[in-house]
Amino acid sequence: MRHIYPVLLIIILLTFSCKDERKVVEVSENIDSLVVDSDRIVNNISETLIPNAKRALNHWKEYKDVDSFMLKYYNVSNLEALNNAKELSDLVQIMKDSIRVDKLKEKNVVARFNVLHNETLRLSDMANIPSISKDEVKEEVKKIIELYSAVNSKINTIYKAEDIQNALDVDTEVPIEIEKQNDARVKISPRVSRKKQ
Repeated sequence: MRHIYPVLLIIILLTFSCKDERKVVEVSENIDSLVVDSDRIVNNISETLIPNAKRALNHWKEYKDVDSFMLKYYNVSNLEALNNAKELSDLVQIMKDSIRVDKLKEKNVVARFNVLHNETLRLSDMANIPSISKDEVKEEVKKIIELYSAVNSKINTIYKAEDIQNALDVDTEVPIEIEKQNDARVKISPRVSRKKQ
């Protein structure tokens, strides 16, 4: 009888240890089968500002507010996109009306801000249309992300051009006047003139 207890103990231990391994396998299978909600609108991160542009816009609070709010639109549901559309259009309106950096007051930059604002207003209007489809909302969010990227791209271009300008010894903004020098004409040497004849 003394030999039966150790054998039963070994059988019980093996049974429990096998069950534990099976549970671990089942848990790992469940983790791998993670499903992403198809209702979400997922966009790639658009163009961000280069370091020089970030430093120049550091004190422009309205731009920073829009920039942080736009992060919501890179992974958003249709309902969230429509619910936040009014706030987004208001933030873009405030940013557009309060351009604090003189270099960004050019017509081509302001035009990009205006187009971005118009698209955010359109998304805000979509929130009031009951028959709007998910695909239409998705396309509008995609347009807004692309336009915001275009705004950042234009700002980056301005500061990249400034960096190049500062790296050059010659000022390319002011045209160089070439003085005519009458006495420095090119003369043809006698050997060259004989060959041409």
